[in-house]
Amino acid sequence: MDLGIKIRRLREKHGFKQINLANALQVTTQAVSKWEKGASYPDIKSLTKIAILFNVSTDFLLGITDKEEHIFDATVLLTGITGFAKRSLQMKPQDLVQYLNAMFFTLTEITLKNDGIPVKYIGDGFLAFFSGPEHKKRAINTALSSKATLNQRELIIVLNTGPIYLGLIGHPEYASKDIIGDTVNRAFLIRTWAEENLKSGIFFTDEIKDNLDKKLNISCEFRVYLELLSKELTINHLT
Repeated sequence: MDLGIKIRRLREKHGFKQINLANALQVTTQAVSKWEKGASYPDIKSLTKIAILFNVSTDFLLGITDKEEHIFDATVLLTGITGFAKRSLQMKPQDLVQYLNAMFFTLTEITLKNDGIPVKYIGDGFLAFFSGPEHKKRAINTALSSKATLNQRELIIVLNTGPIYLGLIGHPEYASKDIIGDTVNRAFLIRTWAEENLKSGIFFTDEIKDNLDKKLNISCEFRVYLELLSKELTINHLT
């Protein structure tokens, strides 16, 4: 199987359109189209990014090995709005859609600028992940930029890092890409805890803390027992 066919199959397997892959790699859709048709080939930098994004080796892409992986290390970014359910009842449907779309547009654009991969929108939440070199720092930059740009008092942003599984979920004709695993579950549990206790800010685990700029001051550290995980976590809070 040649390189172009592998790129197309990997892209389709993970629910990406050509424009999604182009944005993630910071190239044009025309470049992706040419790769898939075999009219040209990605340079070594783009080839490495493709391998990281789809969690395969460059050897697999180049046909040296047939081994393909699906689980890889990444940083998950999850957002939410405290009190969204109550707010949604007080807004007209069209106003609510406009409000959400404006917020999601900003979050998505900032994520893409930091080479992140948007996954899905869930009610008031936005889910994305960052993989490859310095994925923790790129996720942190996205969280900080999003908070500063949106300037919403009730905005919660959670960062968690660890292994994730990227795959297609749902009926074959309607399936979309999604990420699954303890790393993702933990992010959702932290968001729930944050909504109930602190209402707003950026929340992250100790694995993220080591990548923070030393000039940033962590507001608080909390030792929290998450019952569903049956374990304690240190949750750091940045206002």
